Amino acid sequence: MARTTFKGRSIVILKPSTYMNLSGKAVRYWMNKEKILPENILIMVDDLALPLGTLRLRARGSDGGHNGLISIIEYLETTDFSRLRIGIGSDFAKGYQVDYVLGRWTAEEEKILLPRIGMTVELIKSFILIGVERTMNFFNKK
Repeated sequence: MARTTFKGRSIVILKPSTYMNLSGKAVRYWMNKEKILPENILIMVDDLALPLGTLRLRARGSDGGHNGLISIIEYLETTDFSRLRIGIGSDFAKGYQVDYVLGRWTAEEEKILLPRIGMTVELIKSFILIGVERTMNFFNKK
């Protein structure tokens, strides 16, 4: 957990140390401790169902089969929180999903993903300053 501010806004950054499928426990703990409302959180997840480098911001929605989101929805008892899905594609052999997700990027993947890091930072700043709806209108078009 880290704290910072951005343009006068207090930011709490959390990277749970639990397994992904238990991340809801950590999210709920820190939301309660810091008195953060669900509409003020942004969950970032990798997504095998999206093409590599795709950024998709949503204000609410289903878990889409993502174990981390399943856990968060279960612990928060709501789907009303923002989530940023970052497409990692599904270019792996059957049975090697874990190796693919946790492995290093290839040179080709780096060419796609590295420029997306800056765009992701801008998306997060926008979320903080103007909210999810206006940020979705701008970034989901790119």
